[in-house]
Formats: sequence, structure tokens, C-alpha cells
Amino acid sequence: MPVRPIVNRVSRRLTRAGLGVSIAAATMLATSASAQIVRHANPGPGPSLILQSVTIPAGAETLVLSGQLAAPIDPSKPVTGVESFGDTRTQTVSVFTKIKAILAEHGYTMADVYKLTVFVTADPKRGDGKMDFAGMNDGFKQFFGSADNPNTVARSTVQVAALAGPNYLVEIEATAARMPRR
Repeated sequence: MPVRPIVNRVSRRLTRAGLGVSIAAATMLATSASAQIVRHANPGPGPSLILQSVTIPAGAETLVLSGQLAAPIDPSKPVTGVESFGDTRTQTVSVFTKIKAILAEHGYTMADVYKLTVFVTADPKRGDGKMDFAGMNDGFKQFFGSADNPNTVARSTVQVAALAGPNYLVEIEATAARMPRR
């Protein structure tokens, strides 16, 4: 006999007995109560700056942030160039500060972030047409793998030709997840 009719008959009997909903609810509660976000470290000696992967269980709440750009160092002054927003490190810190505030508006923290995509343009001060990867990582380390937030994330970092405005060196997209609070 095919499996489907048997399952349907059992389900109808349990429902008639008032057990179907109870069993389904108990199963869902047990699954969501024990489920957690799992961060998989990169293999190798010592801690890694970024994760190899992250497992997000069913039932997790997620928040996806659009790419964020740096704020001017001094908003009271007119923007005159890249120096109005700072170098790569300064812009990275500015962007993460903005991301932290957006997360807080939605009840999340930086520890809930599990994935970042970082876009970096060439640093005009370098003169070699390359991004300041070390400067970006210095800013990153202030927010991840720190005393305030020991978590780190899965991350991609790419150099791009340009961003939305000529004065921006860094744009960051963030995705956060957390298990529902009971």
C-alpha cells in the first residue's frame, strides 16, 4: 500500500483523538527550543578572522541590511573629497557604527551578524590601484572577534572599481539572524 494513504489515515485518527495538533506543536517546540545558529570556524591553527560557514536553523529570524556607506567625519563641514569621509579604516569603522545602530533599531546586535559582503575601492593614497585590505581588517576587528563581540562572520571582501559616490572607499552589506525569543 502506498505510504501517503497510511499517513493520511494516521493523521485523521490522531486529529480525531485531539493528538495531531499536540504532537505537531510539541515537535515544533522541541525543534525550535534546541535549534541554534552554528558558526563553523576555518580549519587550521589558531583562531581565524572569518568563518568557513554558518548554519542557520529553520525558524530563525533574519534581517538583511542593504549596503551601507560611511558618514562624513564632520557633518557640519561641506564634503570636499575622500578626506571628508576618511581613509579605508576610518570609513570601515563609520560603516560598522551605522550597521550597529540599524541592527539595534530592529532588536539585533553585532553578535547576531553572520554574513558580510564588503566592497572596497582602491585607496587613492596607495598609488598602486589596490584597496587597503589591512585598513579594512583593522576596522573590522573593532567589531568582530573582540571583547565586546567574540563572534566573527562568514565574509566576502572584493575590490570594486567604484561605489555609489566618488568619495566612498567602503560599502558593507550585512545579514543577521537570531532565534525567536520566547
